[in-house]
Amino acid sequence: MFSASIMLQILACAIYSNWWPMLSALMYVLVPMPCLFFGGGSTQFLTSRDGGGWMDAAKFLTGASAVGSVAIPIILRHAGLIGTGAMFIEFTSFFIFACTVLCFHRASLDDEW
Repeated sequence: MFSASIMLQILACAIYSNWWPMLSALMYVLVPMPCLFFGGGSTQFLTSRDGGGWMDAAKFLTGASAVGSVAIPIILRHAGLIGTGAMFIEFTSFFIFACTVLCFHRASLDDEW
């Protein structure tokens, strides 16, 4: 699923001969970084209510990068740098990426794995 998401990213750029949509791929790289640095590589801290300063910062950074993944194509379309078709391909790519992250999170919560 992740490969399909990246393929759609590249396709959105190649079809319209414009590589501006790859900026949202940068956000895809930034989404798991707070989990790696502050959560110990686990996604369980995202659903917990306890924490502290670093856990709250990690939750904020994860949310900000996830919102940025949606906002960047909208901003680029508003600025006239990308077309509407590329924006919708970017949204599809984000939807597949979000489904991948949710599947990974669900699999990491199961004790059977």
